[in-house]
Amino acid sequence: MTATLDTTLSLAGALNRALADALAEDERVLVFGEDVGTLGGVFRVTDGLAARFGDARVFDSPLAESGIVGTAIGMAMNGLRPVIEMQFDAFAYPAFEQITSHLAKLRNRTKGQVELPVVIRVPYGGGIGGVEHHCDSSEVYYTHTAGLRVVTPATPDDAYTLLREAIDSPDPVIFLEPKRRYWEKGTVAPQRRSPGLDKAVIRREGSDVTLISYGGALGTTLEAAEAAAEEGYHAEVIDLRSLAPFDLETVAASVRRTGRAVVVHEASRFCGYGAEVAAQLSEHCFHYLEAPVLRVAGFDIPYPAPNLEQHHLPGVDRILDAIERLQWDDAAPLDGEK
Repeated sequence: MTATLDTTLSLAGALNRALADALAEDERVLVFGEDVGTLGGVFRVTDGLAARFGDARVFDSPLAESGIVGTAIGMAMNGLRPVIEMQFDAFAYPAFEQITSHLAKLRNRTKGQVELPVVIRVPYGGGIGGVEHHCDSSEVYYTHTAGLRVVTPATPDDAYTLLREAIDSPDPVIFLEPKRRYWEKGTVAPQRRSPGLDKAVIRREGSDVTLISYGGALGTTLEAAEAAAEEGYHAEVIDLRSLAPFDLETVAASVRRTGRAVVVHEASRFCGYGAEVAAQLSEHCFHYLEAPVLRVAGFDIPYPAPNLEQHHLPGVDRILDAIERLQWDDAAPLDGEK
């Protein structure tokens, strides 16, 4: 990665910087999708890249998601490293057959002889006042598909490092970008090594309960941890970063210390990603658990109208309610005591 000084960028700006650095360092990298060229993307993540690198490296595609992914597969089979954009989460569904039947399977089908270093960038999740088809949390469709890596940054620094690592990966990567966090700023250190494309990180240390989250919901989870501290609960917060593969080692180690866990995500609760996390913890941490693993998630409904989404998305109060339901013996623990 390019070694430069730390800088303050928005999450969208960090993604733009990562794409620019990758394009500059590797002539095999291409960026294309709907309106990513002249316009710079709906969220301006690719702003200025076409002017800098030319329309042979950064270009607009037809409005045909299946064709975008199919073209990227062919490019990757012939030695290129395409980074493509699905304009919104639900817009990717027409490409689902190409992703699950071909992109995810070809490396295994050829016994590793054909690599498919394709990155599919997907702005996902709610929190922007968008209507249906623009606010889906579709991560479980991809995590259920063997052969795909699925990652999601929650901070500008991770946006940069995870995207660079995704582009370098020999495997296809579904790169989920939490659109509600695009404009939040933070320090980005391009020279810093991340824990790895498949590793979770502890964002806040605690001793009483482990809060597990990712993507757009992480910021809300950290706010809830701050609020819980005022009530005497010392919450540890884990940012999964990688949804597939799942970093069981980091998550299980935390839950074995705290004895309690809550999983927070925006997607609907039924068969959501939290169900898999809860199952993994029940299998591997059963004798350490003081209470059942709880989930705080979106409701089991189609995405609501913009004026109702604040009720649908997990908020601080719902997370605090879950913490309080974790079968504490007496009152809320104080100073780490249970």
